[in-house]
Amino acid sequence: MVRQVRAVRTRRALVRAAAEVFAEDGYALASLPVISRRAGVSTGALHFHFPSKDLLACEVEAAATVSVQRLVVREGAGGGGLQLLVDVSRDLVAALAVDPVLRAGFELGGDPSRKSAQGPGRWWSEWVHALLREAQGAGELARGVSPEAAAVAVVASVAGFGRLASRHRVRSSPHLVEQFWALLLPGLAAPSGRLPVLPGSRAAGTDRTPR
Repeated sequence: MVRQVRAVRTRRALVRAAAEVFAEDGYALASLPVISRRAGVSTGALHFHFPSKDLLACEVEAAATVSVQRLVVREGAGGGGLQLLVDVSRDLVAALAVDPVLRAGFELGGDPSRKSAQGPGRWWSEWVHALLREAQGAGELARGVSPEAAAVAVVASVAGFGRLASRHRVRSSPHLVEQFWALLLPGLAAPSGRLPVLPGSRAAGTDRTPR
């Protein structure tokens, strides 16, 4: 039992250290010896748990994907599809700013030296597309709005806000998310519906004027 606990801790330390190095140096330049030193374990222990750098990167992506999925589950869907999307995007940007595993998972998916087709970025994009198609079916979207085009805008913007928050220490990133939705929602939501409550306006949101 003690050995199993130690193994779990070692894997977690390696995943976090790898995420930090991947985020800082990129996949191609990331070095396994550097990762092992940052994790505080031997290179032998690293290779025991992860025989290759690619397998370690896959583990980072898998852990990051689970984190995104937990954000979705935590928010629930009580307020409709658009409200869920607003809430999850806010939480995701905040998490990207402080969670190196989540941040590295997204960046690995876009790293040209790796060309990964998996990871949280793909899951997030597919989830946003599916949610907006459901919102259209439920009458939440304005006439003529393309769920696919809206999804591209949301996915790209959230990724950009997360990168700003993490790399440039933009403390106002939640406010940027709120501004983004304040601009997008009036043209996205059906005129007869109620606009989702914006992150900074939980007491408001009873009319169609984002605050």
